[in-house]
Amino acid sequence: MVILTSVLTTGALTLTACGSRDDSGNKSGDSGDGTTLTIGVDAPLSGENSTTGLGIQYGAQIAVDDANKNNWVPGVKFKLKALDDKAQPATGQSNATSIVGDKTAVGAVGPLNSGVAQTMQQVFASANMVQISPANTNPELTQGKNWQTDKKRPYKTYFRTATTDELQGSFAAGYAYNGLKKKKAFVVDDKQTYGAGLAKIFAEQYKKYGGKVVATDHVNTGDKDFGSLATKIKNSGADLLYYGGQYDESALITKQLKDAGVKIPLFGGDGMFASTYIEAAGKSSEGDLATAIGVPADTLPAAKQFIQTYKDKGYKGDYGAYGAYAYDATTAIIKAVKAAADANGGKVPTDINDLRSKVVDGVQKSDFEGLTGKISFDQYGDTTNKQLTVYQVEKGAWNDVETGTADLK
Repeated sequence: MVILTSVLTTGALTLTACGSRDDSGNKSGDSGDGTTLTIGVDAPLSGENSTTGLGIQYGAQIAVDDANKNNWVPGVKFKLKALDDKAQPATGQSNATSIVGDKTAVGAVGPLNSGVAQTMQQVFASANMVQISPANTNPELTQGKNWQTDKKRPYKTYFRTATTDELQGSFAAGYAYNGLKKKKAFVVDDKQTYGAGLAKIFAEQYKKYGGKVVATDHVNTGDKDFGSLATKIKNSGADLLYYGGQYDESALITKQLKDAGVKIPLFGGDGMFASTYIEAAGKSSEGDLATAIGVPADTLPAAKQFIQTYKDKGYKGDYGAYGAYAYDATTAIIKAVKAAADANGGKVPTDINDLRSKVVDGVQKSDFEGLTGKISFDQYGDTTNKQLTVYQVEKGAWNDVETGTADLK
């Protein structure tokens, strides 16, 4: 654990000079009087989904390091507090409570899973602390349960730099029907908030394009044997399998499907877009597809230094899916802190509750060029960047094959 260089005294931040180390091992707070503010990160850092979860953690860490190195907020050093939710909603809720209980914390980045986010939103809202996810895509999180007919924002403290499944599912459906020329899809999901929601939207949009959903089915997270599912898909005559869920199960499904002689592509969402999918599925992944938010990070000039830093540091996980989006989410929080200081004569407000409130307002007003493009949010807290990319496994690597925006039917 690092030693906090600011403590709460009767609701105020006490500025101290004390050496400490952030999660990257770099010293902070050594250069005279100042304060250290904490940004929490919640993601699966072990177990299932940890490849993408670690990408979120280290994407945020690089942003914190850049802010400290370049003195983005004079007199302030930022520290990351990374917590492992293990992709479990209850653990995510506990982590959110831990973050808001840290009286130097001004905001949080994460989580990865939409189902985890549902348990965290109220905790952050009660503390009036900003939460920005670089990965959540379920529309309900920003637009309410009745988002398809009556959009209402549930929490003003929740934002995301990822676009929604409404757009991702439609983009995948359009590419499956018009790009791949696949006319019969078998749709499967993992019963989770993210997976089930994405699969439902894909199926609805695919049928509107003219495709036929020949059958649907469900699996459980943690399942290993998909033999009976492979038989169902084979007998259905489908020429495409669409899967709503994460890479852990989908890698096994595609392998067992191909082993059963069913040579059709598996198409999934951003939860599948990870190097681990290819590593786990091996040659069976060849030709499979996944959608992901935004455009390929390695095609963005602003992201080149980020990618090089990630590699040079030897960070684990995969930056490709959400790393740059976590960097931008973290940067939005830091810029909001600076805006609060600028409006207060160049000094960070000393009352933590006042500072948290001002950071929420500052994030809502975000308008800057990030690694992934322009960072700004609409009235629901959704990113205004609606670009998406289809990737396909070619020669053992994800290659982008189509980038654009969704055409909702």
